[in-house]
Amino acid sequence: MTSLTLLLWIVGGLVLQLVIYLGIGFWRNSLEYRNLRKLTAQLDLPLETEGSTQSDQIAVAAWQGFRAFKVHRKVMEDAAQSVCSLYLVPEDGEPLPTFLPGQFLTFRLDAPTTGGANEKPSGTAEQIIRCYSLSDAPTPDYYRISVKRVLPPTGRDVPPGRSSSFIHDQVANGSRLQVRAPAGHFHIDRSIVPVVLIAGGIGITPLLSMLNWSLIEQPGREIWLFYGVRNASEAVMTAHLEALAAAHSNFHLRCCWSDALPEDVAGRDNTRCGRINVDLLRVELPLKPYHFYICGPTPMMASLVPALGDWGVSDARIHFEAFGPASIQRKQEAANSGGKPVGSPAPSAVATAPGAESENAIVVTFAKSGKQLPWQPAKGTLLVFAEANGISVDSGCRAGSCGTCQTTIREGEVAYRQQPDYDPDPGSCLICCCAPKTSVTLEA
Repeated sequence: MTSLTLLLWIVGGLVLQLVIYLGIGFWRNSLEYRNLRKLTAQLDLPLETEGSTQSDQIAVAAWQGFRAFKVHRKVMEDAAQSVCSLYLVPEDGEPLPTFLPGQFLTFRLDAPTTGGANEKPSGTAEQIIRCYSLSDAPTPDYYRISVKRVLPPTGRDVPPGRSSSFIHDQVANGSRLQVRAPAGHFHIDRSIVPVVLIAGGIGITPLLSMLNWSLIEQPGREIWLFYGVRNASEAVMTAHLEALAAAHSNFHLRCCWSDALPEDVAGRDNTRCGRINVDLLRVELPLKPYHFYICGPTPMMASLVPALGDWGVSDARIHFEAFGPASIQRKQEAANSGGKPVGSPAPSAVATAPGAESENAIVVTFAKSGKQLPWQPAKGTLLVFAEANGISVDSGCRAGSCGTCQTTIREGEVAYRQQPDYDPDPGSCLICCCAPKTSVTLEA
Protein backbone atom coordinates (compact mmCIF):
# COMPACT_ATOMS: atom_id res chain seq x y z
CA MET A 1 0.00 0.00 0.00
CA THR A 2 1.44 3.32 -1.03
CA SER A 3 1.53 6.36 1.19
CA LEU A 4 -1.03 8.06 -1.09
CA THR A 5 -3.47 5.18 -0.72
CA LEU A 6 -3.01 5.21 3.05
CA LEU A 7 -3.65 8.96 3.14
CA LEU A 8 -6.86 8.52 1.12
CA TRP A 9 -8.06 5.80 3.52
CA ILE A 10 -7.38 8.08 6.48
CA VAL A 11 -9.20 11.03 4.86
CA GLY A 12 -12.11 8.78 3.91
CA GLY A 13 -12.34 7.48 7.47
CA LEU A 14 -12.40 11.01 8.85
CA VAL A 15 -15.11 12.07 6.39
CA LEU A 16 -17.18 9.01 7.30
CA GLN A 17 -16.87 9.81 11.00
CA LEU A 18 -17.92 13.41 10.35
CA VAL A 19 -20.98 12.27 8.35
CA ILE A 20 -21.99 9.85 11.11
CA TYR A 21 -21.53 12.57 13.75
CA LEU A 22 -23.61 15.08 11.83
CA GLY A 23 -26.28 12.47 11.13
CA ILE A 24 -26.59 11.57 14.82
CA GLY A 25 -26.76 15.25 15.75
CA PHE A 26 -29.49 15.91 13.19
CA TRP A 27 -31.45 12.86 14.41
CA ARG A 28 -31.21 14.02 18.05
CA ASN A 29 -32.27 17.56 17.17
CA SER A 30 -35.20 16.18 15.18
CA LEU A 31 -36.33 14.09 18.17
CA GLU A 32 -36.01 17.10 20.50
CA TYR A 33 -38.01 19.27 18.11
CA ARG A 34 -40.79 16.68 17.86
CA ASN A 35 -40.88 16.30 21.63
CA LEU A 36 -41.03 20.09 22.01
CA ARG A 37 -43.96 20.32 19.61
CA LYS A 38 -45.72 17.53 21.47
CA LEU A 39 -45.12 19.23 24.83
CA THR A 40 -46.26 22.57 23.39
CA ALA A 41 -49.52 21.01 22.22
CA GLN A 42 -50.08 19.32 25.58
CA LEU A 43 -49.46 22.54 27.52
CA ASP A 44 -51.39 24.64 25.00
CA LEU A 45 -48.43 26.95 24.32
CA PRO A 46 -48.46 29.03 21.12
CA LEU A 47 -45.94 28.09 18.44
CA GLU A 48 -44.21 30.72 16.35
CA THR A 49 -46.23 30.82 13.18
CA GLU A 50 -46.82 32.80 10.07
CA GLY A 51 -48.23 35.61 12.19
CA SER A 52 -44.87 36.63 13.67
CA THR A 53 -43.25 36.62 10.23
CA GLN A 54 -46.11 38.69 8.88
CA SER A 55 -45.75 41.11 11.78
CA ASP A 56 -42.07 41.63 10.93
CA GLN A 57 -42.93 42.19 7.25
CA ILE A 58 -45.61 44.72 8.18
CA ALA A 59 -43.17 46.61 10.42
CA VAL A 60 -40.72 46.86 7.53
CA ALA A 61 -43.40 47.95 5.04
CA ALA A 62 -44.91 50.66 7.26
CA TRP A 63 -43.90 54.30 6.78
CA GLN A 64 -42.04 56.43 9.28
CA GLY A 65 -43.54 59.49 10.97
CA PHE A 66 -46.84 61.00 9.85
CA ARG A 67 -48.35 60.65 6.37
CA ALA A 68 -51.12 62.74 4.81
CA PHE A 69 -54.46 60.99 4.25
CA LYS A 70 -57.74 62.27 2.86
CA VAL A 71 -61.17 61.33 4.09
CA HIS A 72 -62.72 59.53 1.13
CA ARG A 73 -66.00 58.89 2.91
CA LYS A 74 -67.62 59.66 6.26
CA VAL A 75 -70.50 57.46 7.43
CA MET A 76 -72.69 57.53 10.55
CA GLU A 77 -72.92 54.04 11.99
CA ASP A 78 -75.60 54.04 14.71
CA ALA A 79 -79.15 55.17 15.28
CA ALA A 80 -78.05 57.64 17.96
CA GLN A 81 -75.69 59.34 15.47
CA SER A 82 -72.87 59.08 17.98
CA VAL A 83 -70.41 56.95 15.99
CA CYS A 84 -68.96 57.84 12.61
CA SER A 85 -66.59 55.92 10.36
CA LEU A 86 -63.86 57.56 8.29
CA TYR A 87 -62.60 55.83 5.16
CA LEU A 88 -59.05 57.07 4.66
CA VAL A 89 -56.92 56.99 1.50
CA PRO A 90 -53.29 58.16 1.22
CA GLU A 91 -52.86 61.56 -0.39
CA ASP A 92 -49.69 60.49 -2.21
CA GLY A 93 -51.47 57.62 -3.96
CA GLU A 94 -48.82 55.12 -2.88
CA PRO A 95 -49.87 51.60 -1.80
CA LEU A 96 -51.17 51.01 1.69
CA PRO A 97 -49.24 48.54 3.83
CA THR A 98 -51.42 45.89 5.39
CA PHE A 99 -51.91 45.58 9.14
CA LEU A 100 -52.77 42.99 11.75
CA PRO A 101 -56.52 42.89 12.56
CA GLY A 102 -56.96 44.67 15.88
CA GLN A 103 -54.24 47.30 15.43
CA PHE A 104 -54.75 51.08 15.53
CA LEU A 105 -53.75 54.29 13.75
CA THR A 106 -52.24 57.32 15.48
CA PHE A 107 -53.50 60.77 14.41
CA ARG A 108 -52.06 64.27 14.81
CA LEU A 109 -55.09 66.55 14.88
CA ASP A 110 -55.26 70.36 14.78
CA ALA A 111 -58.16 70.51 17.21
CA PRO A 112 -59.60 73.75 18.61
CA THR A 113 -59.11 74.36 22.32
CA THR A 114 -61.92 74.83 24.80
CA GLY A 115 -60.10 77.18 27.16
CA GLY A 116 -59.82 74.55 29.86
CA ALA A 117 -56.96 74.01 32.27
CA ASN A 118 -53.49 73.84 30.67
CA GLU A 119 -54.92 74.86 27.29
CA LYS A 120 -54.52 77.82 25.01
CA PRO A 121 -57.34 80.40 24.85
CA SER A 122 -60.64 79.02 23.58
CA GLY A 123 -60.99 78.99 19.79
CA THR A 124 -57.32 78.58 18.94
CA ALA A 125 -56.00 75.38 17.36
CA GLU A 126 -53.62 73.01 19.08
CA GLN A 127 -52.05 69.79 17.88
CA ILE A 128 -53.14 66.74 19.85
CA ILE A 129 -52.26 63.08 19.38
CA ARG A 130 -54.96 60.40 19.50
CA CYS A 131 -55.13 56.69 18.64
CA TYR A 132 -58.12 55.00 17.02
CA SER A 133 -58.54 51.31 16.24
CA LEU A 134 -58.89 50.17 12.65
CA SER A 135 -62.43 48.83 12.30
CA ASP A 136 -62.30 46.77 9.11
CA ALA A 137 -60.29 43.95 7.62
CA PRO A 138 -57.12 44.96 5.76
CA THR A 139 -57.82 46.05 2.18
CA PRO A 140 -55.49 47.60 -0.42
CA ASP A 141 -57.86 50.53 -0.99
CA TYR A 142 -58.45 52.26 2.35
CA TYR A 143 -58.13 52.27 6.12
CA ARG A 144 -61.27 52.64 8.22
CA ILE A 145 -61.66 53.93 11.76
CA SER A 146 -64.89 54.37 13.72
CA VAL A 147 -65.04 57.12 16.34
CA LYS A 148 -67.60 57.63 19.12
CA ARG A 149 -68.44 61.15 20.19
CA VAL A 150 -67.36 61.55 23.82
CA LEU A 151 -69.92 63.56 25.78
CA PRO A 152 -69.20 65.19 29.15
CA PRO A 153 -70.12 63.02 32.13
CA THR A 154 -73.58 63.69 33.56
CA GLY A 155 -73.51 66.27 36.34
CA ARG A 156 -69.92 67.38 35.74
CA ASP A 157 -68.89 70.75 34.35
CA VAL A 158 -66.28 69.46 31.89
CA PRO A 159 -66.05 69.87 28.10
CA PRO A 160 -66.78 67.02 25.67
CA GLY A 161 -63.97 65.01 24.12
CA ARG A 162 -61.80 67.30 22.03
CA SER A 163 -60.64 64.83 19.39
CA SER A 164 -63.98 63.05 18.94
CA SER A 165 -65.85 66.37 18.73
CA PHE A 166 -63.33 67.60 16.15
CA ILE A 167 -63.78 64.46 14.04
CA HIS A 168 -67.57 64.53 14.27
CA ASP A 169 -68.05 68.27 13.76
CA GLN A 170 -65.20 69.44 11.53
CA VAL A 171 -63.82 66.46 9.60
CA ALA A 172 -65.73 65.83 6.37
CA ASN A 173 -65.26 64.21 2.98
CA GLY A 174 -62.02 65.55 1.54
CA SER A 175 -60.52 66.59 4.88
CA ARG A 176 -56.78 66.05 5.26
CA LEU A 177 -55.42 64.18 8.30
CA GLN A 178 -51.92 63.31 9.47
CA VAL A 179 -51.62 59.61 10.25
CA ARG A 180 -48.92 57.38 11.67
CA ALA A 181 -48.64 53.78 10.42
CA PRO A 182 -50.69 50.95 11.97
CA ALA A 183 -49.32 49.65 15.26
CA GLY A 184 -50.33 47.75 18.37
CA HIS A 185 -49.83 44.39 20.07
CA PHE A 186 -53.56 43.61 20.36
CA HIS A 187 -54.38 41.55 17.28
CA ILE A 188 -55.86 38.16 16.46
CA ASP A 189 -53.61 35.21 15.73
CA ARG A 190 -53.58 33.28 12.46
CA SER A 191 -54.31 29.84 13.90
CA ILE A 192 -57.63 28.02 13.54
CA VAL A 193 -58.40 27.68 17.27
CA PRO A 194 -61.95 28.83 18.12
CA VAL A 195 -62.21 32.42 19.36
CA VAL A 196 -64.56 34.48 21.50
CA LEU A 197 -64.67 38.22 20.81
CA ILE A 198 -66.10 40.33 23.63
CA ALA A 199 -66.81 44.03 23.06
CA GLY A 200 -68.17 46.74 25.34
CA GLY A 201 -69.39 49.93 23.66
CA ILE A 202 -66.98 51.39 21.12
CA GLY A 203 -64.59 48.57 22.03
CA ILE A 204 -66.29 46.80 19.11
CA THR A 205 -63.97 48.58 16.64
CA PRO A 206 -60.84 46.38 16.79
CA LEU A 207 -63.03 43.28 17.09
CA LEU A 208 -64.87 44.23 13.89
CA SER A 209 -61.50 44.20 12.17
CA MET A 210 -60.74 40.77 13.61
CA LEU A 211 -64.18 39.41 12.72
CA ASN A 212 -64.26 40.69 9.14
CA TRP A 213 -60.74 39.40 8.50
CA SER A 214 -61.39 35.98 10.04
CA LEU A 215 -64.53 35.34 8.03
CA ILE A 216 -62.64 36.17 4.83
CA GLU A 217 -59.32 34.44 5.54
CA GLN A 218 -60.46 31.62 7.86
CA PRO A 219 -64.01 30.78 6.76
CA GLY A 220 -64.15 27.60 8.84
CA ARG A 221 -62.93 29.06 12.14
CA GLU A 222 -65.47 29.06 14.98
CA ILE A 223 -66.13 32.65 16.12
CA TRP A 224 -68.38 34.02 18.84
CA LEU A 225 -69.05 37.74 19.31
CA PHE A 226 -70.58 39.06 22.54
CA TYR A 227 -71.36 42.75 22.01
CA GLY A 228 -72.58 44.79 24.96
CA VAL A 229 -74.21 48.25 24.94
CA ARG A 230 -77.17 49.78 26.75
CA ASN A 231 -79.68 49.20 23.95
CA ALA A 232 -79.98 48.78 20.20
CA SER A 233 -79.84 52.53 19.49
CA GLU A 234 -76.22 52.58 20.68
CA ALA A 235 -75.11 49.48 18.77
CA VAL A 236 -72.80 49.94 15.80
CA MET A 237 -73.26 48.20 12.43
CA THR A 238 -75.87 45.72 13.70
CA ALA A 239 -77.21 45.15 10.19
CA HIS A 240 -73.72 44.16 9.06
CA LEU A 241 -73.24 41.85 12.04
CA GLU A 242 -76.62 40.18 11.59
CA ALA A 243 -75.94 39.66 7.88
CA LEU A 244 -72.61 38.00 8.70
CA ALA A 245 -74.27 35.75 11.29
CA ALA A 246 -76.91 34.71 8.74
CA ALA A 247 -74.31 34.01 6.06
CA HIS A 248 -71.76 32.11 8.18
CA SER A 249 -72.81 29.12 10.27
CA ASN A 250 -69.49 29.25 12.15
CA PHE A 251 -70.15 32.81 13.41
CA HIS A 252 -72.36 33.16 16.49
CA LEU A 253 -73.57 36.67 17.42
CA ARG A 254 -74.87 37.67 20.84
CA CYS A 255 -75.95 41.29 21.32
CA CYS A 256 -76.27 42.04 25.04
CA TRP A 257 -78.40 45.02 26.08
CA SER A 258 -77.85 46.19 29.66
CA ASP A 259 -80.86 48.56 29.53
CA ALA A 260 -82.95 47.09 26.74
CA LEU A 261 -86.02 48.74 25.25
CA PRO A 262 -89.08 46.54 24.59
CA GLU A 263 -88.49 46.57 20.84
CA ASP A 264 -84.83 45.55 21.21
CA VAL A 265 -85.50 41.89 22.01
CA ALA A 266 -88.77 41.08 20.28
CA GLY A 267 -88.34 38.12 17.92
CA ARG A 268 -84.53 38.21 17.88
CA ASP A 269 -82.59 35.03 18.59
CA ASN A 270 -79.20 36.73 18.88
CA THR A 271 -80.08 39.22 21.64
CA ARG A 272 -79.69 38.85 25.38
CA CYS A 273 -80.70 41.18 28.22
CA GLY A 274 -78.07 42.05 30.78
CA ARG A 275 -74.36 42.68 30.91
CA ILE A 276 -71.66 40.37 29.60
CA ASN A 277 -70.27 38.22 32.40
CA VAL A 278 -68.82 34.77 32.94
CA ASP A 279 -72.23 33.34 33.88
CA LEU A 280 -73.50 34.24 30.42
CA LEU A 281 -70.41 32.73 28.78
CA ARG A 282 -70.86 29.50 30.74
CA VAL A 283 -74.41 29.15 29.42
CA GLU A 284 -73.69 30.08 25.81
CA LEU A 285 -70.30 28.55 25.03
CA PRO A 286 -69.67 24.87 24.38
CA LEU A 287 -66.78 23.38 26.33
CA LYS A 288 -63.83 24.12 24.03
CA PRO A 289 -60.33 25.67 24.34
CA TYR A 290 -61.31 29.16 23.16
CA HIS A 291 -59.03 32.16 22.90
CA PHE A 292 -60.71 35.30 24.25
CA TYR A 293 -60.18 38.77 22.72
CA ILE A 294 -61.73 41.52 24.84
CA CYS A 295 -61.99 45.30 24.42
CA GLY A 296 -64.15 47.68 26.40
CA PRO A 297 -64.41 50.17 29.25
CA THR A 298 -62.43 49.66 32.44
CA PRO A 299 -65.26 48.39 34.70
CA MET A 300 -66.12 45.59 32.27
CA MET A 301 -62.49 44.63 31.80
CA ALA A 302 -61.67 44.78 35.51
CA SER A 303 -64.41 42.28 36.32
CA LEU A 304 -64.31 40.03 33.27
CA VAL A 305 -60.57 39.37 32.86
CA PRO A 306 -59.97 37.98 36.38
CA ALA A 307 -63.33 36.15 36.26
CA LEU A 308 -62.20 34.28 33.17
CA GLY A 309 -59.09 33.25 35.08
CA ASP A 310 -61.24 32.00 37.95
CA TRP A 311 -63.27 30.02 35.40
CA GLY A 312 -60.07 28.21 34.43
CA VAL A 313 -59.06 30.10 31.27
CA SER A 314 -55.27 30.40 31.18
CA ASP A 315 -53.61 33.80 30.84
CA ALA A 316 -52.19 32.71 27.48
CA ARG A 317 -55.76 32.50 26.13
CA ILE A 318 -56.93 35.92 27.38
CA HIS A 319 -56.02 38.89 25.16
CA PHE A 320 -57.40 42.32 25.97
CA GLU A 321 -57.19 46.04 25.33
CA ALA A 322 -58.82 48.54 27.66
CA PHE A 323 -59.76 52.18 27.05
CA GLY A 324 -56.97 54.44 28.29
CA PRO A 325 -54.54 53.59 31.11
CA ALA A 326 -56.74 51.01 32.81
CA SER A 327 -55.22 48.72 35.40
CA ILE A 328 -56.39 45.18 34.72
CA GLN A 329 -55.01 42.25 36.67
CA ARG A 330 -54.93 38.69 35.43
CA LYS A 331 -55.48 35.87 37.90
CA GLN A 332 -51.76 35.08 38.23
CA GLU A 333 -50.88 38.76 38.75
CA ALA A 334 -53.51 39.06 41.49
CA ALA A 335 -52.05 36.01 43.22
CA ASN A 336 -48.55 37.44 43.01
CA SER A 337 -49.71 40.78 44.45
CA GLY A 338 -51.25 39.14 47.52
CA GLY A 339 -54.85 39.30 46.31
CA LYS A 340 -55.13 43.11 46.20
CA PRO A 341 -58.37 44.22 44.56
CA VAL A 342 -58.27 44.76 40.82
CA GLY A 343 -57.67 48.40 40.01
CA SER A 344 -56.65 49.29 43.55
CA PRO A 345 -54.20 52.22 43.74
CA ALA A 346 -51.49 49.92 45.04
CA PRO A 347 -47.98 49.53 43.65
CA SER A 348 -49.20 46.58 41.61
CA ALA A 349 -51.48 48.91 39.68
CA VAL A 350 -48.41 50.15 37.84
CA ALA A 351 -46.28 47.21 38.92
CA THR A 352 -42.81 48.38 39.68
CA ALA A 353 -40.54 45.54 38.68
CA PRO A 354 -39.26 42.83 41.01
CA GLY A 355 -36.19 44.04 42.83
CA ALA A 356 -37.39 47.64 42.99
CA GLU A 357 -36.19 49.79 45.84
CA SER A 358 -38.40 50.22 48.89
CA GLU A 359 -41.24 52.66 48.15
CA ASN A 360 -40.02 55.02 50.87
CA ALA A 361 -36.53 55.13 49.34
CA ILE A 362 -37.57 56.14 45.82
CA VAL A 363 -37.27 59.80 44.84
CA VAL A 364 -38.40 61.22 41.50
CA THR A 365 -36.53 64.30 40.27
CA PHE A 366 -38.08 66.42 37.51
CA ALA A 367 -35.01 68.22 36.20
CA LYS A 368 -36.59 71.00 34.11
CA SER A 369 -39.22 71.76 36.73
CA GLY A 370 -36.68 71.74 39.52
CA LYS A 371 -38.78 69.47 41.72
CA GLN A 372 -37.56 66.50 43.76
CA LEU A 373 -40.38 64.43 45.22
CA PRO A 374 -40.70 61.19 47.19
CA TRP A 375 -42.50 58.60 45.06
CA GLN A 376 -46.12 57.94 45.96
CA PRO A 377 -47.31 54.71 44.30
CA ALA A 378 -50.94 55.51 45.06
CA LYS A 379 -50.73 58.31 42.47
CA GLY A 380 -50.45 55.75 39.65
CA THR A 381 -48.15 56.29 36.68
CA LEU A 382 -45.30 58.79 36.52
CA LEU A 383 -47.49 60.99 34.31
CA VAL A 384 -50.30 61.10 36.89
CA PHE A 385 -47.69 61.66 39.61
CA ALA A 386 -46.21 64.59 37.67
CA GLU A 387 -49.61 66.18 37.03
CA ALA A 388 -50.58 65.78 40.69
CA ASN A 389 -47.53 67.85 41.57
CA GLY A 390 -48.20 70.65 39.10
CA ILE A 391 -45.77 69.47 36.40
CA SER A 392 -47.19 69.72 32.88
CA VAL A 393 -46.14 67.03 30.41
CA ASP A 394 -47.46 66.63 26.86
CA SER A 395 -49.50 63.46 26.50
CA GLY A 396 -51.94 61.89 24.10
CA CYS A 397 -53.35 58.41 24.46
CA ARG A 398 -52.17 57.95 28.08
CA ALA A 399 -51.85 54.22 27.38
CA GLY A 400 -48.38 53.78 25.87
CA SER A 401 -49.57 53.89 22.26
CA CYS A 402 -48.73 57.28 20.75
CA GLY A 403 -45.33 58.28 22.18
CA THR A 404 -46.36 61.87 22.95
CA CYS A 405 -45.23 61.65 26.59
CA GLN A 406 -41.80 60.22 25.76
CA THR A 407 -39.35 61.65 28.31
CA THR A 408 -35.58 61.33 28.62
CA ILE A 409 -34.26 59.46 31.66
CA ARG A 410 -31.19 61.25 32.98
CA GLU A 411 -30.58 58.75 35.74
CA GLY A 412 -32.25 55.67 37.24
CA GLU A 413 -34.63 53.00 35.96
CA VAL A 414 -38.36 52.64 35.34
CA ALA A 415 -40.60 49.60 34.92
CA TYR A 416 -43.61 48.90 32.70
CA ARG A 417 -46.52 46.75 33.80
CA GLN A 418 -46.80 45.58 30.21
CA GLN A 419 -44.79 46.51 27.15
CA PRO A 420 -46.16 49.67 25.49
CA ASP A 421 -47.21 49.65 21.84
CA TYR A 422 -44.92 52.60 21.08
CA ASP A 423 -41.19 51.85 21.34
CA PRO A 424 -39.49 54.78 23.12
CA ASP A 425 -36.03 55.93 22.09
CA PRO A 426 -33.08 54.45 24.00
CA GLY A 427 -32.62 56.31 27.26
CA SER A 428 -36.26 57.46 27.27
CA CYS A 429 -39.54 56.21 28.71
CA LEU A 430 -43.27 56.66 28.26
CA ILE A 431 -44.26 58.14 31.59
CA CYS A 432 -47.96 57.53 30.97
CA CYS A 433 -47.56 53.80 31.60
CA CYS A 434 -44.51 53.28 33.80
CA ALA A 435 -43.37 53.69 37.39
CA PRO A 436 -39.91 54.09 38.91
CA LYS A 437 -37.92 50.99 39.70
CA THR A 438 -35.22 53.05 41.42
CA SER A 439 -34.86 56.73 42.21
CA VAL A 440 -35.04 58.40 38.84
CA THR A 441 -34.27 61.79 37.26
CA LEU A 442 -36.50 62.76 34.30
CA GLU A 443 -36.09 65.52 31.72
CA ALA A 444 -39.41 67.14 32.60
